[in-house]
Amino acid sequence: MLTTRFTELVGCRLPLQQAGMGGITTVDLGVAVSEAGGLGMVGAGGLPADDVRSRLDEAISRTSAPVGVNFLMPFVDAAAVEEAGRRARVVEFFYGAPDSALVDTAKANSALACWQVGSADEARQAQDAGCDLIVAQGVEAGGHVRGTTGLLPLLDAVLAATPDLPVVAAGGIGTARAVKAVLAAGADAARVGTRFVAAEEADTHPDYAQALVEAGPDDTVLTTAFSVMWPDAPHRVLRSCVEAAEAFDGDIVGEVEMGEARMALPRFAVPCPGRGATGSINAMALYAGQSVGAVTKTQPAAEIVRELTADL
Repeated sequence: MLTTRFTELVGCRLPLQQAGMGGITTVDLGVAVSEAGGLGMVGAGGLPADDVRSRLDEAISRTSAPVGVNFLMPFVDAAAVEEAGRRARVVEFFYGAPDSALVDTAKANSALACWQVGSADEARQAQDAGCDLIVAQGVEAGGHVRGTTGLLPLLDAVLAATPDLPVVAAGGIGTARAVKAVLAAGADAARVGTRFVAAEEADTHPDYAQALVEAGPDDTVLTTAFSVMWPDAPHRVLRSCVEAAEAFDGDIVGEVEMGEARMALPRFAVPCPGRGATGSINAMALYAGQSVGAVTKTQPAAEIVRELTADL
């Protein structure tokens, strides 16, 4: 297998990271990816410290491979970051200016700190804040998107700005050819999200997974439509869900599970539909990157890892 600065630093076998995708990213998914040789991630979102601790305790009880955890800056809980730093190999942050205090908290117990960025300037800020590695997210990515630049020019700029840090390429990567391409372009690893939304271990509603299977790269759109709960944050979704939400007659499109509770979901709200969601699934946020054409079926995460890293 190919050894890179990423694999050497993190301690995994493959230069592949699964994206942290909020509620979609279950412990089952993160463990499956880590067991298959990549860096599996557990989504923390806005979870409190106790929930982050229990999720990571479960994950590390099920694998000896490195596991990471992902936090979204608008919803981050410093106490949860402290718990994550005691358990995860990588503590990752996204969607906010790099914060040295949070980085220090994450690294206090030997975890690695990572920041996902959308520009070279933000990459420099992450380096100055003490991060150990960087994720460069191109505008092709699904979910919330920080920058405005395509992956390859962004990757080139970030590599030049932070030459001493491992850089992970993210955005529009869904095949083995795309993984090889970003590694050839200088990335130390590839980060994949959309393919893993359709993994059997992900908490993805079957209608959402089927919509991904049926979609092609031209079927996604970068928008701010789903901004209830998180305004003015661009995100890439399937165009069909924007059209369905616009046509929906009513204020509540359905219900989603939030931990052990259920929540009525307003039209144009941020959460995507998990397995337990009810209502008009097609009018909820169906996040997808431009790699969605590579999603041809629902399959085990380990099989996805094997396909993405074939012949490395």
